[in-house]
Amino acid sequence: MAPLRVGVLGCADIARRRIMPALRAHPDTELVAVAGRDVGRTVRTAAEYGCEPVHGYDRLLARADVDAVYVPLPAALHAPWTEAALLAGKHVLAEKPLTTDTARTANLLALAERRGLVLRENVMFVHHGQHRAVRELVADGAIGRVRALHAVFTVPRPPDRDIRFDPALGGGALWDTGVYPVRAALLLLGGALEPMASIRVRGGPGDRVDVAGTALLRAPDGAGAHLTFGLDHGYRSRYEIWGTGGVLTVDRAFTPPAGLPPRVVLDRPGGAERIVLPAEDQVLNAVGAFAGAVRTGAPTDPALLPQAALLAELAELADRTEAV
Repeated sequence: MAPLRVGVLGCADIARRRIMPALRAHPDTELVAVAGRDVGRTVRTAAEYGCEPVHGYDRLLARADVDAVYVPLPAALHAPWTEAALLAGKHVLAEKPLTTDTARTANLLALAERRGLVLRENVMFVHHGQHRAVRELVADGAIGRVRALHAVFTVPRPPDRDIRFDPALGGGALWDTGVYPVRAALLLLGGALEPMASIRVRGGPGDRVDVAGTALLRAPDGAGAHLTFGLDHGYRSRYEIWGTGGVLTVDRAFTPPAGLPPRVVLDRPGGAERIVLPAEDQVLNAVGAFAGAVRTGAPTDPALLPQAALLAELAELADRTEAV
């Protein structure tokens, strides 16, 4: 079967560092073109990755030799360009969050379904096998009944001109780093999570966006999730699952290097066991999963809409708390 022919809308850092190399490397994908508004940058990016430069996103969407597009634009631009791509008959892999509005997310998913196209959000960590191994350990009763999840993803402060400090472009910690612990909670505790508390701390240039946050969630069985995220911290990428008979810990949970064999720590009353798993490239896995979904006509990711709703509820709850 011929590889999926992919175009890239924009020359964002994550596209150049992560996704474009993976699109070139995966046998099921072919990187055809990259579009941008800055002609010089687009030409340089295309030359670096061996594809064709296109001036303007619309021109790329009009190309007959492009089956799918990757959208790494700022968060506020994901929805309009994802919609434009779907209307142009292209499958879409969009950076997270797909949108910052639950209704818009639902509408895009419905549009993709009506047109028989695949729409995926690029939450890459879920494609790493270490999380499947953790879920199997939990299902096998390795830590007894799950009582709590503690998940954190925080990164050092970016430069003041970074788009993550611009609210008009969908900036802020919740939409950038908060997606990771929220998705981990959905993955590990199930989809019916109830927000109990949400705090967002403003900062950055002009205090225009949240740079830190904490959320508390409750699962139907009573298990709790304590989530921490931020853009102005020391780097942390970790979760712990606490059970009645032990604790499972995953470090480098969300952005593990491709060559690093992950280590899951299983700590029980008799001692701690370090379970070493095979190294995986989650970026390559994510690209392959997208191509596979297109090839098989896979249904919508069932976690995408619950994740969007949960993020929106946490934002609203934090706003209400701040207003009191």
